[in-house]
Amino acid sequence: MKIVSRVMVLGLLLVACRGASKETTEEDFHTSGSREADQRAEQRVSKEQQLRGEGEGGSKEKEARPTLFVRLGSEDGVKRIVDDFVERAMADPRVNWDRKGVKRGGVLGIGRSSAEWTATPEKVELLKEHLAQFVAVATGGPARYEGARVSQAHAGMKITNAEFDASIGALKATLDALAIATEEQKELLAIFESTRAQIVEKR
Repeated sequence: MKIVSRVMVLGLLLVACRGASKETTEEDFHTSGSREADQRAEQRVSKEQQLRGEGEGGSKEKEARPTLFVRLGSEDGVKRIVDDFVERAMADPRVNWDRKGVKRGGVLGIGRSSAEWTATPEKVELLKEHLAQFVAVATGGPARYEGARVSQAHAGMKITNAEFDASIGALKATLDALAIATEEQKELLAIFESTRAQIVEKR
């Protein structure tokens, strides 16, 4: 599978940007594709197909395909995906997007502060805006991102693999609900999966 842009995508996958607002260039990102991320995305989609009794009856090499951004419906399509995904993820307690009960910082338990995030309408809209920018950059769309870096946005959040898995599940549900084609699902899920190492702190 070919991932179109060299980026590290989706710094706001589980939490909102914490005030950092700056233009980010392509040098701030890393390649978004990885063998492990591709395999995880492939396995997730294949499992869903098997459960539904579906399958790919052979694949042909596609020539001169449009970017994933275009195949997802460009700006409007990405916005629909982000809007649905954010609402699903925020409503799922397994994702724990608001980081309830999570403390960060301090030494030996002293001086720790709450990592909890309050989802005001303004914060949610900013989150969606930055997340849509991330997706656009990662999928070959306009290269403009104003949020925080992945590592900075998630530092001290203590995000677990289980929480990350739940967020990927929310994204898969969004893609199914919006009838996104299988190949595009695999590519977008692989992009999200490629951020796991930058986001998950607790294995």
